[in-house]
This record gives sequence, C-alpha cells and structure tokens, in this order.
Amino acid sequence: MQVKLISMFLLAYLLGSTPAGVWVGKLLYKTDIREHGSGNSGTTNAFRVLGKQAGIMVLLVDVLKGTAAGLLPLLFNVDIHPMIIGIAAIIGHVFPIFAKFKGGKAVATSAGVAIAYNPLFLLVMVAIFLILLYVASMVSFASVTTLILAFFASLFLQDWIFSTMVFIIMVLVVVRHKENIKRIREGKENKVPFGLGAKDKQK
Repeated sequence: MQVKLISMFLLAYLLGSTPAGVWVGKLLYKTDIREHGSGNSGTTNAFRVLGKQAGIMVLLVDVLKGTAAGLLPLLFNVDIHPMIIGIAAIIGHVFPIFAKFKGGKAVATSAGVAIAYNPLFLLVMVAIFLILLYVASMVSFASVTTLILAFFASLFLQDWIFSTMVFIIMVLVVVRHKENIKRIREGKENKVPFGLGAKDKQK
C-alpha cells in the first residue's frame, strides 16, 4: 500500500512537471515563453506569446495531466481520494523538476484534477470563469475569483477532503497571482482582446 501511494504521488508530480508551455515553445516556435510576456510557462502566457494554436495545445496538456493524475488511484486500484493525489500534479505544475522549478499558476491543471473527481462541478466553474472573463476581460481576475467561488461551492458537496484540497488550490492560485492582483488594483492588468472589459479599454 505504501509503495503504491509513494508511486502515485511521484508519478502525479512528474505528470504535473511536464512543462507543456516551455516544450511547445522551444520545439515548435524556437521560443522560451519564460523570456517573454509575463515570464510564466502556463497557458495564458502561451496564448499571449505563441498564439492561439500553441495556447490550445498547452491548455489541453495542462488539463489532461491533472486529469491523468486524478485517475491514478483508479489505475493503481487504491481507495484514496483523487484530489489528494491530484495535488501532487498541481505542485509539479507550479514547481516542475523538468523546468528548473519555474512553472505555471496551476489553474488549468487544477481544473484537470477536478474533472477526474467531479466533472459536473468543474463544468459549472468553467461557466462561471467564462462569464467573469467576458465581463472583466482579465484571465487573472476570472481565475482567482472562480477559485474562491469554487471553495465556497465545494462546501455544499459535504466532502471535507475535496473542500480542503480546493482551499489549498485556492490559496496557491491566489499567491501565484499576487502580482496580477496588484496590477488589477492599480488598473494596469493585461486584458484579452474581447469581452466588456476590452470594449471599455478601447473607449
């Protein structure tokens, strides 16, 4: 049992450590996205620096590696909450061993882990994220706000392990977005070129 647990945690961390943004940028675009834009290796910076196609590829990989980690208990036939294993993938995404421990902000990978446990909950959160993104035109604002709402919404499921994991993820995401939050307060945060916020910027 202990060997299986250690193996799952290690494999989940390695899955999370897959730096999709870095590898896609270097292999297909000869660009290290950590040297451009926000300097982040995650999905948002991939869209910003490399374009839509690259951003979609990075998004899919970041989500799928979280889902794969969340499904490891099923694969190993171990009765443990998938969110507990999934947190290792999220840590791997933020501190990837394959990219000098400089990773992304964990939003997409966290969503992937949630898919493995409760797809309906994730779909509701995605809908909220898209609405917030359209209203504010800021990925950072939509991401942080959605995670905060996700924590409070998780309480209604009466699954304390899930709520605890969501709380940890929420704190991690907020901390990783501290510079974005500062820019939001100062009115200097980058905006996507669509939505109500983008229209206000153009006026």
